[in-house]
Amino acid sequence: QVQLVESGGGLVQAGDSLTLACVVSEPPSTTSAVDWFRQAPGKAREFVAGLTWSQNSVENYGDPSQERFTLSRNISKNTVYLQMNRLKPEDTAVYYCALKTFWYARDYNYWGQGTQVTVSA
Repeated sequence: QVQLVESGGGLVQAGDSLTLACVVSEPPSTTSAVDWFRQAPGKAREFVAGLTWSQNSVENYGDPSQERFTLSRNISKNTVYLQMNRLKPEDTAVYYCALKTFWYARDYNYWGQGTQVTVSA
């Protein structure tokens, strides 16, 4: 059973930065994608950003990223990072990472438990 563990959340002030990490318990296949989502209280879950685990990784950013968020990965550590800059109160949410074994699939096979990000004004 593949497990995803997020870390790096916390309470910060508007304008600060945070880097979230998603550790996958075993090396993802090269057809996989690891994506970040977030869900704020009372709101639907939304796609933040994601990348394929192929050798030439393809990154994809959703609307919430607004050129403030950057993805990276450490292949040897099976880890995907989400660097978030110039945080705003509306970025407050639980951030989840998810893995799908085929990047083109609609559904995700595994989800993490989430990490809380709270941005104060």
